[in-house]
Amino acid sequence: MSTLQTIALILAILILVFVISKTDLNALVSSKRLQHRVFGTSTALFVLWLFKVSIHEGLVMHFLGITAFTLILGFRWAIISGIAVLLLSTVFGYDSFAKFGVNALLGVVVPVALSYVFYMFSFHKLPKHIFIYLFICAFFPGALSIGLKMALMSGYYLAEGSYTWNTIMYNYAQMTILLMFQEAFFNGMMMTCLIVYKPDWVYTYSDKFYLDGK
Repeated sequence: MSTLQTIALILAILILVFVISKTDLNALVSSKRLQHRVFGTSTALFVLWLFKVSIHEGLVMHFLGITAFTLILGFRWAIISGIAVLLLSTVFGYDSFAKFGVNALLGVVVPVALSYVFYMFSFHKLPKHIFIYLFICAFFPGALSIGLKMALMSGYYLAEGSYTWNTIMYNYAQMTILLMFQEAFFNGMMMTCLIVYKPDWVYTYSDKFYLDGK
């Protein structure tokens, strides 16, 4: 395990421990609705991450789904469940255990934080309208989350010396633009379907704020 990988693992563990310390874990035992949300979305995320492509060996790309995941579960449960899904995915060959800390930090913590910042900004600073929720909380952060993740991963690969810049650029980084639109569409459509048919499944959404009286 390299120095960067060790630092990333330590940071990811510290963040996870801090988030767990601020979370009522007993709620997962007592609330069936929370169980359904956590285990249902975690299973969906696990399956989503199994479908990945690689133009060059080791440079793996896939849908992230973290923005919708965060909107459904909220910040703390998204961090806890996302890292748990990553651990299970790693066991099934998602990536090497040496890169677990890097993947947790750049592929879970950063996208979850970015997505939740957009939600908090929208909720406190913008008019509460269903289309604002869908575009500002789901569509745009969906695109930016995967764009930021791939940019940071590109920097990591370059810093580690795992690949040359040309290899990273032409086999990984250039795919970012393509994936950003698809990720935005995926998260936007996912949240549209949920708030129409199952709004009670979404932690960050309430008809009282976004529909009533509009």
